[in-house]
This record gives sequence, C-alpha cells and structure tokens, in this order.
Amino acid sequence: MKLLQSAFLLVFVQFGSLEGRKGWRSGRGNPQPRRAQQAPPTRDRAEAGVEESFSLDFTAVGEGNMDDFMTQIKNLAQSLYPCSSPNIKHEMRFHSLENTSVVCNDGTPAGYYLKESKGSKRWLIFLEGGWYCFNKENCDTRYDTMRRLMSSTGWTKTKIGTGILSSQPEENPHWWNANMVFIPYCSSDVWSGASMKSDKSDYAFMGSLIIKEVVKELLTKGLDNAKVLLLAGSSAGGTGVLLNVDRVAEQLQEMGHKGIQVRGLSDSGWFLDNKQYRRTDCVDTISCAPTEAIKIGIKYWNGVVPERCKQQFREGEEWNCFFGYKVYPALQSPVFVVQWLFDEAQLTLDNIHLTGQPVQEGQWLYIQNLGRELRNTLKDVPAMFAPACLSHEAITRSYWMDIQVKGTSLPRALHCWDRSLHDNNKNNKNPPKGCPVHLIDSCPWPHCNPTCPTIRDQFTGQEMNVIQFLMHMGFDVQKMAQQQGVEPSKLLGMLSSGS
Repeated sequence: MKLLQSAFLLVFVQFGSLEGRKGWRSGRGNPQPRRAQQAPPTRDRAEAGVEESFSLDFTAVGEGNMDDFMTQIKNLAQSLYPCSSPNIKHEMRFHSLENTSVVCNDGTPAGYYLKESKGSKRWLIFLEGGWYCFNKENCDTRYDTMRRLMSSTGWTKTKIGTGILSSQPEENPHWWNANMVFIPYCSSDVWSGASMKSDKSDYAFMGSLIIKEVVKELLTKGLDNAKVLLLAGSSAGGTGVLLNVDRVAEQLQEMGHKGIQVRGLSDSGWFLDNKQYRRTDCVDTISCAPTEAIKIGIKYWNGVVPERCKQQFREGEEWNCFFGYKVYPALQSPVFVVQWLFDEAQLTLDNIHLTGQPVQEGQWLYIQNLGRELRNTLKDVPAMFAPACLSHEAITRSYWMDIQVKGTSLPRALHCWDRSLHDNNKNNKNPPKGCPVHLIDSCPWPHCNPTCPTIRDQFTGQEMNVIQFLMHMGFDVQKMAQQQGVEPSKLLGMLSSGS
C-alpha cells in the first residue's frame, strides 16, 4: 500500500510539474532548447543518486479512461519496487500442510505454493487440473506414468506463476498484486475426495480436504484480513471450483470470517454428460464416457458434492453435480465461467480424436453440435467467456490476454466482473456500462474467432490460419456455403474475419 501511495505522490508531482510547464509556455512562448546532456552510465547514475524517469500518459485521465491510467500507476509501482528491494522474488514457495493426515494419493504430504503480497487484501487460490482415475487398475497406470499428479515426491520448492497467477502487471493487469496460492493436484478425484488410504484401498483421495486445510492454514498467513478470495482452477481444477466454492465460503463463515467475499473462476471445467460420438467400453480414463467414469469414481473417492446440488437428485445420483450446467444453478457464491466452445478434453471424452487426419462428415457434424450444446448450457450463466476455439485451459496460458470475444479480452471481462460484484451480487444484473461480463461467440465452427490460440499442423509444425485448419479437418467450403445460402468467396471472407 505504501508503494502505491508513493507512486501516486510521484504521479501528482509529475502532473503538477507538467501543468506548470504548460502554463509557463502559454504565458511566455517557447523556451530555447537546451543542449542535450549525455546520460551517465548506469553505475555512475546510481552512485550519483540520479533517479530513473517513468513515462506516464496523462491524457488517459483527461479522456476519462481511468482503467488505463490505473494500469500505468501499477506499472510505475512495479518499476519502483525493485529500486528499494533489489532482491524481490516473483516465485511462489512450497509449504507442506501442517496437518500430516491430509495427503496425496500415495500418502506423501500434500501442500501448496504461496507468494504473499503485503498490504493486498485480495487472495487467489488456484486448483491445478489433470484428469482423474477411478479404479485400482487405471490409478496404478496413472501412478506409473503421471506420478507427479499422485505424489508430492519430486515437487520443486518454488514455482513461477503464469497468466492470472503472474505477479507481472504486463501479463496480469488486474490481479498481479494479489496474494497468489497454487495448490498442486495430487488426489486424482476432481478435488472431491474425502477418503484416507487404508488396507482396503492403496490410495488416499482427499481433494476436498486438501482445499479445506489450505484455507485453514492461510488464515494464519494473512487471509483472515482479506476482502476477496477468488477460488480459481483449470480443467479438473475448474470442475473442482464448482464443487468447492460454496464449501470454502461456508468454512470461512463458520470460522468467523464473514467479511471475506468468496468467488469462483472455473476454466475449462464445464463438461457435458452428452452421448459419445462412438460408444466404447469403460476400460480407462480416456475411453470411458464421462458419466460412467464419474459414477464409478464418486464411490471410489468417497466424493463430496455441494449440499444444495445433492438435494436436487435422488440418492446414488450425486454424480450429476460434477457437470457444470447441473451444479451451477445450486451455487450461492458468484462464479465466472471460462469455457472453450470446442474443448479438446470434451472431444477426447466423446471419442473425437483429432490426430491430424481429415475428420469424417459425421465427426464434423458432431463437433458443430457440441458447440451448440455448450452454448445452450451457458446461455443463462450471467458471467462467462466462451470463445469458439478448439483448445483446453486458458487462464494460466501465456496467450490468455490475447483472446477476445466481441472485442473484449478475458482479463478485461474478469475486471468488469470484479467491478460488478462490489455488492457481492451473483446475478450481475447491472454490470458497469461498457463493461460486458456475458461473452459468448456466435460463429459455428472451431477457430472461427480470429483471436483463437494458434493451431499447428501436427506433422509439419507449421502454423495454420482458420481456413487452412478447417480444410485440413476436411471442411468442404462449397458444401458449407450452399448450406448457409452464401457464395463460397463470401463464406471464406466471413471465416477470415471471424464473422
């Protein structure tokens, strides 16, 4: 806070100086130019106490664009910080849970990475993704091939945050100065489990308990003074947000911290329980239909779902609460949903494997229908960002600031949502003017949005534009133009522009 106050002081001193110079010029005419002096080397400047200058665009204020001006202030504060603290660290540091009974699948200590931001009253807790396993056989296979997702053995002591976890304002313009927490995924249960390792089970599944313990420990590290806690996650972590956000809010209230506003950010965790393109036996995580896997898994993990959602279904049908469009209406905490309309993980679960070969007509129709189904389940979600892209996960990716829907970027949409929630209103009925929070693409094909992440040919490694990509997948321009009632050249132009 002191850092920002210092930045503001410097800004207003500069602003006053600027206005003074403007007045001097208007009263006396242009002064004679002074001879430019060569700047001393960096070492000499440091020894001489010469200060760095910081460029600020004061016209942003005059034009009423306070957001841009505040971004400059933050950048200035970030630039000043190393001057006083040359050894500043951007890493999150690992902490094992103090409660040693809450563990990863194999019994090794669970934990979290933390980067504190002194003076900030905003906290971001991120749940990592990484599929799941639902019986001993595929959990054994997972342990052999993806042990990092089942054991803390080999975890690094520090971690650098990216995307919304970055502490760099140029990469994370609105959350860069929050207290950052990254919880590694080592429970393989979509963050739902509450079962210990025992003689009957070779593995512990304690995802929901890990979240509870992390929140409990963070209260001793400054979370108790927080105003906002954003529980975020991607993929299985995104589903984990939907399953746990109300439980975290209830936990804090029960512990006497009713003033902390708990919100959710679910990225690429809004899965559908739709019919697979081609039915296959449920033998492993990839081939098993989502409904079948979750039905088996919830029993294997002793999975816990939100109580309000659970009450909507008969006993034994709690598995429905793992699917976004079924659990969301029961949530009391505000949640922002980020979801690709053509999610690669969803397509994989549906047995659509894009291996580089042109897709068959039936597959192409299935992919288009998936986009329509996802769009339909999201239409009543007031705060969401759904680009028509073929991808998976967004908020921690390096390109997360580049994606736009209807001219609005994802960070901008999240900032608008933040502003709309000053009264903790889940319905977001009155978002700030010119600040949209319900953003969904209407174009019908994968990657018809020109800001989608780059796709590369799996064999050549060459980048493909949207037309090359669609033709690579077997897209028939002539036939599709005829179906849409337009000329082929016009259709290609629409595709190129993302119309």
